[in-house]
Amino acid sequence: MDKIRIGSVGLGRLGLRHAENLASKIVGTQLVALCDVDDRKLEDTANRLGVAHRFSDFEAMLKLPELDAVLIASPSALHTGQIASALAAGKHVFTEKPLGVTVEECRAAEKAVERHPDRVFMIGFMRRFDDSYMYAHEKVISGQIGRPILFRSYSQDPEKFIDGAIAFAPHSGGEFLDMAVHDIDLARWFLQDEPESVYAIGGCYAHPEFAQYKDGDNVSCLMKFRNEAMAFLFAGRTAPHGYNVETEIIGTKGTLRIASVPQKNLVEVLDSHGVRRECSENFLERFSASYVNEVQEFIDSIRYRRKPAVTVYDGTKVSEIAYRCKEAFESGVMLRF
Repeated sequence: MDKIRIGSVGLGRLGLRHAENLASKIVGTQLVALCDVDDRKLEDTANRLGVAHRFSDFEAMLKLPELDAVLIASPSALHTGQIASALAAGKHVFTEKPLGVTVEECRAAEKAVERHPDRVFMIGFMRRFDDSYMYAHEKVISGQIGRPILFRSYSQDPEKFIDGAIAFAPHSGGEFLDMAVHDIDLARWFLQDEPESVYAIGGCYAHPEFAQYKDGDNVSCLMKFRNEAMAFLFAGRTAPHGYNVETEIIGTKGTLRIASVPQKNLVEVLDSHGVRRECSENFLERFSASYVNEVQEFIDSIRYRRKPAVTVYDGTKVSEIAYRCKEAFESGVMLRF
């Protein structure tokens, strides 16, 4: 194939970034179509990126003859149906998480993928494609820190964006499903196993608005994996300093820390406030390269007829674990998987 011709659906924050990457940064692909229900945003974006075909209906986009693949960055509730439709139309599919808003929908997505083994399917867990995480993963898998015994991961959003989080709360599913899924995926990836029990706690320490949705503004959980490794995850919405994702893997022969001091670059600012390092504003800035790398892996998998390392089953398993964490948080008791 000369170039993989792709259409992208959804022009929210992440969908817009994916469209921009497809238009200029992904090698071996051509962005031929965009789809969104916001006509003004669709036209403005398509004109700016030089995309000829514009659609407000996803099924109509799938009928475009010059279309090899689709990227799904639409609202979560639409993912399962769009995955099935795109595969049935003979398209390769990259989807943002989640596969579906329930575990049952995730399993329906599994069946859709299984019906089309000749199509490439990939779900976007972008942290696996961050250079630092890939580097650390190689060290763990090669045994350089011995046997991993503790995985610790924090995901914190800035307090200054709390209004958006409150507005999204009725539809987010809670912090474990909305935020901690990436930490859960990393825990499985680094520990190479599945959890057997979980205990979760947290609360509404600064914003009681989340309580009506059985959620908190800061939550955490402790999981024991079947291989006896421990995993501690923390998700927070009130970080005063900026977007903060950090991870630690402790082994019997060494420890790895990734972004233990969150910083957007290697610059140090010296001024009347002292000496400081600035933080990234949000996930788009922190993982900008990762979003390019993961879609490049999808395109390369199509071109070289291989299956991506991230599978539909990873999407389902992470959702199952996240729902179990949510249940443990709401019940206040330790649960087994």
